[in-house]
Amino acid sequence: MKLKNMLTLVIALGISLSVFAQVQTGKFSNLGPQVFASMIQGSIFVEDQQGNPLVYTVVRGEPAHLLAFDVKSKKLVLDKALPESDGVWDMAQASDGYLYIPGAGGNLFRHLPGTQEVEDLGTALKGETYLWNLTAGKDGEVFGATYPGCRVFRYHPKDGFSDVAKGPLVAGENYVRSLAYHTKTGLLYAGIGSHAHLIELNPINGAKKELLPKKYQDREFVYSLEIVPGKNGADRLMALLTTGNTTLVYNLKTMQVEQEIQDIDMKAVAADKKGKAAFYTTKGSLMSFNAAKSAGLAKQLLTDVGTANAIKLIHDDVYVLTSGANLVKYNLKNKASEKTKLEIPAQPIPINALMYGPDGNIWMGGYLAGGHATYHPVNGQKTKLPGLDQTEGMAAQGNAIYFGIYPKGKFYEFNTKQSWDIKAGNPKKLGEIEGQSRSFAVLSIPERQQMIFGMIPEYGKLGGSLITLDVNTKELKAFDEPVKQQAISSLAYTGKEVLVGTTISGGLGIAPATKEAVLFSWDLDKNQKTHQIVPVAGATAITCLMKGPDGYIWGVADGTLFIYDAAQRVVLSTHKLYDFPPFKSHIWRSAFLTFHPSGMIYGTGNNHFFKLDPKTKEVTILDQGASLLTMDASGNIYFRKNTDLWKYTP
Repeated sequence: MKLKNMLTLVIALGISLSVFAQVQTGKFSNLGPQVFASMIQGSIFVEDQQGNPLVYTVVRGEPAHLLAFDVKSKKLVLDKALPESDGVWDMAQASDGYLYIPGAGGNLFRHLPGTQEVEDLGTALKGETYLWNLTAGKDGEVFGATYPGCRVFRYHPKDGFSDVAKGPLVAGENYVRSLAYHTKTGLLYAGIGSHAHLIELNPINGAKKELLPKKYQDREFVYSLEIVPGKNGADRLMALLTTGNTTLVYNLKTMQVEQEIQDIDMKAVAADKKGKAAFYTTKGSLMSFNAAKSAGLAKQLLTDVGTANAIKLIHDDVYVLTSGANLVKYNLKNKASEKTKLEIPAQPIPINALMYGPDGNIWMGGYLAGGHATYHPVNGQKTKLPGLDQTEGMAAQGNAIYFGIYPKGKFYEFNTKQSWDIKAGNPKKLGEIEGQSRSFAVLSIPERQQMIFGMIPEYGKLGGSLITLDVNTKELKAFDEPVKQQAISSLAYTGKEVLVGTTISGGLGIAPATKEAVLFSWDLDKNQKTHQIVPVAGATAITCLMKGPDGYIWGVADGTLFIYDAAQRVVLSTHKLYDFPPFKSHIWRSAFLTFHPSGMIYGTGNNHFFKLDPKTKEVTILDQGASLLTMDASGNIYFRKNTDLWKYTP
């Protein structure tokens, strides 16, 4: 490469020439995928062109895989990767027989049941990065729900994609989370979040009408929708509301809410065409009820079923595919039943949390599907540890590891001296905090026998709590919103007080109300905030705090390093580490730093893995596509690249 071209490349990448001037002596090792899951999501019963019943589902992974099983033989007849998609929440079969699959990257896929081909139809709507529910319309059309623009698209093989409402269904909202099509009227019903709305949408002219009574509009989502046929045109729309688990039964003829039902698994509801019975699961049981009558009259058909991902009535048989991948068949006439565990091929999932544990293992938590895994740096042993939901942050104290779990702000403690056994209470659930969702920031203070968790609130809310845990009594205390309308993204202990870094972001589905992140001091004896500053003007989040090699607190805010004197409560200096992208929807975490025995500091941030000279503040970019960070007892650095764990030996 000519020198002129090399200089142009360096300038384009925004990296100093000193980075390239240094000879890299470190060794990189790709340790491969570590966390695997067989979590199935969107599922549906269909028939192929010969009338053979099939059940389709999607297993999460990188990429996700579309699976099909023959309902009669229980054999796997299709296993196809869905490129650029890590999961699928729904599927719908159009009137022409094609199966449509909404990709997590905003693309729509199409498949003809019984064949081996899956077609990528491309991006549904520009700027919409996630597709949620699908519903089939008439004459081969399908409709889909999107994020973050709160829109509904239509796809037809002849017409392609179109924006049904020509913009968001509700201004200021991000999610159309659920959809249902009413064949008798041709109207669409759309569930909105993260501030609940139920919208009636005319797909021909885009006309919209709010149907959700005001008494329910304090909920987060209208999360699921199903239409159940009724007599004399009185079809019912069943709408699941969160927070909580309340299903409304809405009469589409009278336009009134007739009843509220608790704890229905609204991922799937099936009904006969005559409107006599609807089938669903609740608390592990298969139930039948007439939607025109009280849910208190529902009949229990079968126990020990599980949670339905899909339900289908085929002649006199009710088929259920559960979230645990069990295929259940129940005959309405003779009451006979059978259950078969389908073999779901496990897929690698992204590493979502990373830590060096007190047992000498590298600990990892998986994204969305949850689960954990460990890697031993000395002998290379890998261990899979299933059972917990998605870990956002973790830290150790003594022989115990403490997990901050999403959803619902849950906390668990694991004793590493004993075996991993969820049923036996190891890990043990310590509690959960209402209104809080994610704890990326976790701090261990052994000398006080305390753990501290910094929280991101639930969907559609601003303002995170500071949580303290007494590791002896297991008492959790919540201190709500130490900084109004800001959440907590980093923590450090000075020896006297806790320093807390904030983010202007809240839960998904709400825009920030403040402009810049703050650093505040928290007195653990008085349980109160004592001081607050803005360390980096205009920064949206402080995602890293640690005690630096000079004894001061080092933090990173939007790619800028700041050095803070906690005793004098002043910022001593700031240093730009890397360019930080413009704020989009939210920022909860970004930068990680660790002090190496060599005297260097290693870090990740904005997808860079870098080395930082603590004296000169010179940054050397070592790798791209990296995030998270931890270091073992021998000074080896670990980070993730999506599903893969990487090791760097300086």
